[in-house]
Amino acid sequence: MKEYKTITEISGPLVFAEVDQPIGYDEMVEIETPDGETKRGQVLESEDGLVAIQVFEGTTGIDRNASVRFLGETLKMDLTEDLLGRVLDGSGQPIDGGPEIVPEEKRDIVGEAINPYSREYPEEFIQTGVSAIDGMNTLVRGQKLPIFSGSGLPHNDLALQVARQATVPEESEGEGDDEDGSEFAVIFGAMGITQEEANEFMEDFERTGALERSVVFMNLADDPAVERTVTPRLALTTAEYLAFDKGYHVLVILTDMTNYCEALREIGAAREEVPGRRGYPGYMYTDLATLYERAGRIKGREGSVTQIPILTMPGDDDTHPIPDLTGYITEGQIYVDRPLNSQGVQPPIQVLPSLSRLMDDGIGEGLTRADHADVSDQMYAAYAEGEDLRDLVNIVGREALSERDNKYLDFADRFEAEFVDQGFDTNRSIDDTIEIGWDLLSMLPKAELNRIDEELIEEHYRDEEVEEVAAD
Repeated sequence: MKEYKTITEISGPLVFAEVDQPIGYDEMVEIETPDGETKRGQVLESEDGLVAIQVFEGTTGIDRNASVRFLGETLKMDLTEDLLGRVLDGSGQPIDGGPEIVPEEKRDIVGEAINPYSREYPEEFIQTGVSAIDGMNTLVRGQKLPIFSGSGLPHNDLALQVARQATVPEESEGEGDDEDGSEFAVIFGAMGITQEEANEFMEDFERTGALERSVVFMNLADDPAVERTVTPRLALTTAEYLAFDKGYHVLVILTDMTNYCEALREIGAAREEVPGRRGYPGYMYTDLATLYERAGRIKGREGSVTQIPILTMPGDDDTHPIPDLTGYITEGQIYVDRPLNSQGVQPPIQVLPSLSRLMDDGIGEGLTRADHADVSDQMYAAYAEGEDLRDLVNIVGREALSERDNKYLDFADRFEAEFVDQGFDTNRSIDDTIEIGWDLLSMLPKAELNRIDEELIEEHYRDEEVEEVAAD
């Protein structure tokens, strides 16, 4: 291990140094300042006797007299099942005051791509307890389903709700994972959040007991931006270990991917790279894919890695490069809606632009709920028609509409008030969600239910006159 005192330039989070031997890409570095402080870094670029080093703790205190040591290995994550219940910083160091981590093994955080031949197709349901997701945009084990939100919207509350409520229904019906958390785990990776948000997250995790089955990574807004680029990789490496080595079904929640992409842009600017769209690096699509594609299942392995990345769309613009590229890589998206939030709907999920491309595979025969798909399709159609009629009401007034049109308007109002709006503390089973759906669809005449099998209509349709007689 050689030590150099050949720093030539310091630019933002980067340190440039001359070397006389080949240095590997992503190799770990220790930089000792003249004051005796040691900082960690990683080789970002190496060519022609010059290396660019990104410093995790920031470059404050580093000058040309600092010593640079190349460690000959890449950044690795200390892995053990005992990580469950622990809180780590954005570089994987414990910050919860607990005992030191004794790893069973160390693993490179870059990970290995899952061989497409070895991938098992995702088709098993994860119940989040949120009707707008479970009923209309079902999450499936091994899927990557992002949440598209905006500044000031309660996406953090939704993330916490999913983190504490998510279960695997088939296994939790008996004496299974729901009691001891042995089969389902949550990896929560926060990037660039404020101290206030971090406190809220931890209070909720501790209050609800969700921390016992979780591993939390916290990168705060005042932490170096460079650290943000390794936080999701540390989280996903931990998830892969728990899933494919220990058999857990792991849900990975990453918030906020916008902060991660801003860190990429900051580093790209420091390296004087030619920018791409809106100043973001041209390789951002590839970089995001290396994270998102680490979700999945492997044939012959019990566990799974499911991802819910959360991003705030700048200016609520879903054509912005971050949501745009994310949409290309992932299997759908959940939209958090500003107008619904202003109406007090919790969670304010707008189901019409939302999509889960694997939903049909996740609600099949294995769940013995044949009416799930039909009810979802019919509610989509009815709510979309109600939304269109709201625009018409603004022009001609409600009195000018037919009785049928008024029923669809009432349906849209009740759909938002009873189906979508459930609060952030209500945990609904998939059966409860479908029952609410049937209650709402029974507002419409049977002739309008043209997307549901007739046998299901006869079995589940709530006839108001019959219900009134039964009540009397």
